[in-house]
Amino acid sequence: MKNDTTFKELKKSGYTDKTISQEIQANLIAKIKAKEPVFEGLWGYEDSVVPQLKKAILAGHHINLLGLRGQAKTRIARSIVNLLDEYMPIVKGSEINDSPFQPISKFARDLIAELGDETPISWVHRSNRFFEKLATPDVNVADLIGDIDPIKAATLKLPYSDERVLHYGMIPRANRSIFVLNELPDLQARIQVSLFNILQEGDIQIRGFQLRMPLDIQFVFTANPEDYTNRGSIVTPLKDRIGSQIFTHYPKTIALAKQITEQEAQVSAEDKAQIQIPDLAKNLLEEVAFAARDSEYVDAKSGVSARLTISAMENLVAAAKLRLIETGTDKTTVRLLDFISIIPSITGKIELVYEGEQEGADYVAKILIDKAVMIQFESIFPRISKLEKEGIKTPYTDLIKWFNKNHLELNYTDTDEEFYNKFNSIAPLTTVVEENASEFSKEDKNFCKELVLWALTISKKLDKSENSATYTFDSADVRQLFRN
Repeated sequence: MKNDTTFKELKKSGYTDKTISQEIQANLIAKIKAKEPVFEGLWGYEDSVVPQLKKAILAGHHINLLGLRGQAKTRIARSIVNLLDEYMPIVKGSEINDSPFQPISKFARDLIAELGDETPISWVHRSNRFFEKLATPDVNVADLIGDIDPIKAATLKLPYSDERVLHYGMIPRANRSIFVLNELPDLQARIQVSLFNILQEGDIQIRGFQLRMPLDIQFVFTANPEDYTNRGSIVTPLKDRIGSQIFTHYPKTIALAKQITEQEAQVSAEDKAQIQIPDLAKNLLEEVAFAARDSEYVDAKSGVSARLTISAMENLVAAAKLRLIETGTDKTTVRLLDFISIIPSITGKIELVYEGEQEGADYVAKILIDKAVMIQFESIFPRISKLEKEGIKTPYTDLIKWFNKNHLELNYTDTDEEFYNKFNSIAPLTTVVEENASEFSKEDKNFCKELVLWALTISKKLDKSENSATYTFDSADVRQLFRN
């Protein structure tokens, strides 16, 4: 916290007054030259969004971030605050962060006229120079721009024609700061119109007051393209005044998606120490989101938020944690069986098309998990043939034969030792895994054993039944005969 000073001391210190655009540009250039990270934690945007963002800042533009939900639009907007100077001097007591070099409010102008170089100066930290507003249909001009305050007028015994009776809205209070307006299309068209002059000419009008207030604000807007058809639109003259429109996107690879999930998921250090998550399980989790984005049941225009995998990871860890509590053990490993626990994360994060609604959210969630399982399986193991010629042996023939005479019963509450000993008793399963995943870690090999059985059931080579907390795997042929 910097101590208050006077205008005279501020000038003596050599401080140079800058616009917010010049300030952000100077700090961006300094970071780039020093090869320091500029926008940290924005995985997958290094070669797309970040370069465009840098160019927009260097151009001195207001910015509109356009993208589907869960694409870090708000995080990007908030990260720009790190490009501000740590402290900024203002005329002490000013409501709108008046610069002593260029005061714009009557309060600051009168104070400087009265005290001159002895005008008190206070400092504002950059964390207090970030203003954010969610655009909702009930937002009005008074919220954003301001209004006449009758109580202030009565208290100070001033007529309504006096500038001092004005109550400033969020935008004037964000002078010399960053103002983020989220979900811009949700703002009523008549409210969007009130932003025209602020963006272009810098003057505002409050209840007939024509105030020439050259506000110095860096505007960042966020919008979802779905909003243009479903909930509203950005009026054309407003779009015309926004210098740069930058499109965001979902992570393009599993590796990037994993980095985002690990960064954002709320998993305690204690849980990380007690719960082992195989790398294949992390990959499978991300594959579910990728499958959802390509699914015919999911509305592609709505998008599948990165929050899906973040929430799913937390549910996955919670399932393993519950097992620790119920079994009284110290450590456990996430299993493919635990993926049933992520269904609530999926159903709450996807918008279904008509066909998906007909099938039901739970069914679609299970379909997505199955699809992800098959993609993961086929990246490691040979494909399972739908039709097999009699007498020709496949990599899975011995394993399927084993289930003709045996069955496997798995329980959510089995300890790790009990759970994996059941797999180890199936020699053909161990053979399949060792032949195709010999260099994998022990945890990944164990996960592969589940993966193989799950893939065989999806391909209808084995049968899987669920009863309470128990899964039973047996021969599809034997089960069919039993049903007949």
